[in-house]
Amino acid sequence: MKIKVNGQSLELDAGSRALEAAKAHSPELYKAALSARINGVNMSLPTELHDGDEVEIMTWEDADGRWTLRHTGSHVLAQAVKRLYPEVKLAIGPAIDNGFYYDFDCEKPFLPEDLEKIEAEMKKIVKEGLKLERFELPREEAIRFVQEQGEPYKEELIRDLPEDAVISFYRQGEFTDLCAGPHLPSTSGVKAFKLTSCTGAYWRGDSSRKMLQRIYATAFTKKEELEAYLAQLEEAKKRDHRKLGRELGLFMLTDEGPGFPFFLPKGMALRNALLDYWREVHHRYGYTEISTPIILNQALWLRSGHWDHYKDNMYTTVIDEEPFCIKPMNCPGGMLVYKSELRSYRDLPLRMAELGLVHRHELSGALHGLFRVRCFTQDDAHIFMTPEQMKEEIKNTVRIFDEIYSTFDLKYNIELSTMPEDHMGEEEVWHFAEDTLKAAIEEMGKSFIVNEGDGAFYGPKLDFHLADSLGRTWQCGTIQLDFQMPERFELEYTGADGEKHRPVMIHRALLGSIERFIGVITEHFAGAFPVWLAPVQVKVLPITDRSADYARRIYDRLFALGIRVELDTRSEKIGYKIREAQLEKVPYMLVLGDREAESGEVAVRSRRTGETENMSADEFIARLCEEIRTRAR
Repeated sequence: MKIKVNGQSLELDAGSRALEAAKAHSPELYKAALSARINGVNMSLPTELHDGDEVEIMTWEDADGRWTLRHTGSHVLAQAVKRLYPEVKLAIGPAIDNGFYYDFDCEKPFLPEDLEKIEAEMKKIVKEGLKLERFELPREEAIRFVQEQGEPYKEELIRDLPEDAVISFYRQGEFTDLCAGPHLPSTSGVKAFKLTSCTGAYWRGDSSRKMLQRIYATAFTKKEELEAYLAQLEEAKKRDHRKLGRELGLFMLTDEGPGFPFFLPKGMALRNALLDYWREVHHRYGYTEISTPIILNQALWLRSGHWDHYKDNMYTTVIDEEPFCIKPMNCPGGMLVYKSELRSYRDLPLRMAELGLVHRHELSGALHGLFRVRCFTQDDAHIFMTPEQMKEEIKNTVRIFDEIYSTFDLKYNIELSTMPEDHMGEEEVWHFAEDTLKAAIEEMGKSFIVNEGDGAFYGPKLDFHLADSLGRTWQCGTIQLDFQMPERFELEYTGADGEKHRPVMIHRALLGSIERFIGVITEHFAGAFPVWLAPVQVKVLPITDRSADYARRIYDRLFALGIRVELDTRSEKIGYKIREAQLEKVPYMLVLGDREAESGEVAVRSRRTGETENMSADEFIARLCEEIRTRAR
């Protein structure tokens, strides 16, 4: 039979499998193979091929290859748990970004020593090199099979499958699991792995269902890659914004308001510096700033379509016997501002920015520091334009992204999300909008990947995934092209022909959520913010009581210039004061003694270099102000 393997035409014996096709292509590909994409579908390497098949061999460099290895790792984990704790019931165990997990129903929590035993048993299973074999069963037979195994969660999963679904299992030694696959040919392929944590997780994410235990793990093809990843995890723990937020006095979270963050004085200093920059950039790019109410009546959300799509995540109230909603997003308010007066084509593009506080109900188990909260400030903008202005406005928005993200030394990848199943509007309008987004970023020389079916219900979008200093990615910015909302709200402008026309609209967020972005940059900079952002930019540290008056004069000069400065006059040793300032990650310390008081100089200790340099007060202030003005990193 004739097939194609990674674009190369090959002739193989009938009945040959994907693994043999990889071997026929090259010894290197055969050695690296983890799975095979056969006619576009990721499959296990033992899958039989047919004449005319097009095969792409997946290695560790491919997402499907990594997924296959880690999915196999989840089965090795489940087998180890069943060997050690036969009474445990199995739930689900998928591969995820950077690893995999498995959910278990067991009476007592897994302790650290249990994880050590499980990991040791997993190593035995890997060493045994058990073959993973796929088989299928008819629906009723599959149900009886899992009932005999005593696995009620698997039975529920089967019963929820469509009537015509193929019900497949994978067997490895004495262990069998309900699974669609694919998997490695053998457990011996899961060479470098580590169990990383154990947490609680509701069955199917439903807080009304039973709490299960979720064991997280990761797996790589090489021990060196695993060790590098674990080292990165340790560094990430040190940078955890929740830990740094407490230590640096930025924000707090309380039991009285779960998911509702409190910003403390130093956190507000950081936040305000960020928002000052945000406003400066928007002014330069021709935006006006608006503010819309937090509470608006339910009829508005029905009209916009948000009620049908977001009602389970919206907070509601009743005012004068009429239902109202606390806004989960700012868009409908922006529509009302546009409609508040007559608009002409001469007014367009109209760029309206808003720092709007929004509220969304999140499950308590999903809350995570500033990354997942129940109220946050969205740095929204709504741009209204003519169809002819669309492409240039998209480009203009991407230029703002480039400027802002480069200021924080954040690189990004772009993802184009296309029409979802529950979309509003005609398909041809959607395709036109998608093509416009593609054309705009392609003309700017930007690359992107397509995320099929993940657009907003009203339009396709470009999502910007930021990469921080540890290489982790965060979805923050978005550009959403919308033909539907202007139609629903009957927005109009008078064209050059004197006739009424419908504007096109862009929904746009740069930072996404101010709170989340602060969490991201806290971890990105490990709390050592650039001087323009730092909550305290300078600490003035007098060495003796004699130099205290001089220190006060330096402090007053800096304070008068708007520098965020603190004066430490405590009767502590100077070494202690310096160590404290270092822990607070203050960019500059001015260590002032008798010599500095006599000469009118300052001894400047830099956080970045750890070195101390003497200079005149005027020279230091000039340098500092220039560093703040240019927002140097």
